[in-house]
Amino acid sequence: MKQITAKVFQISLGGVNVFLIDDDGLTLIDTGFANFTDKIFAGVKKGGRNPKDIKRIILTHAHPDHSASAADIKSRLGIPVFAHQEDALMLEQGIAGRAARILTPGIGNWLIFNLFIRPTKAVVDPFLVEEKLTDGDIIDVAGGIEVIHTPGHCAGHISLLVKNEGVLIAGDICANFFGLALSTINEDVNVAIDSIGKAAAFHFDKALFGHGNPLMKDADKALRAFYKKMS
Repeated sequence: MKQITAKVFQISLGGVNVFLIDDDGLTLIDTGFANFTDKIFAGVKKGGRNPKDIKRIILTHAHPDHSASAADIKSRLGIPVFAHQEDALMLEQGIAGRAARILTPGIGNWLIFNLFIRPTKAVVDPFLVEEKLTDGDIIDVAGGIEVIHTPGHCAGHISLLVKNEGVLIAGDICANFFGLALSTINEDVNVAIDSIGKAAAFHFDKALFGHGNPLMKDADKALRAFYKKMS
């Protein structure tokens, strides 16, 4: 586990990241691909925590690289799942993506899409989503996590503002491998860009992404600059 702040941690799982918030037990943000449960639990143990202390799962969105181990973790630990209502309804039916997928230009995105995204079926083991979230909801963890509805990558995408830690868990509003860039696929590119601007209007020092590296300082300014560049 990479420590981001006193309460926020990142676990990198090879191309995709999940996150932990250590407050009132552990809150797991996203779950990676199918069969990633043991990898996540190993990362938790390596960080000196007990996987049995995970009390809830929050999903930034339904795509299988973020949600496909949720059913297994939920079953093993007997814990609730939180997700935006737009994607929660799909996940309860075992659906992890919509048909509309617009590929972002660039050879890197073409390779990622054809090697990793196209071969992956947009399905997961179905599970109940106990907490169906909407924009502006506050989750009572770490002094309050604000839900920011940031569609575009997919209709039910959310970002999570951990206010007291000064951290935005940005999900897939963009990636940060070699600098900020649009996600490889989006349902609606223009809406996705608007969502970057929406998230960037909040105040936070650090930003964490489902794919790529964290921004560890002045992240809100960096996202605002990226939004201006793209809009």
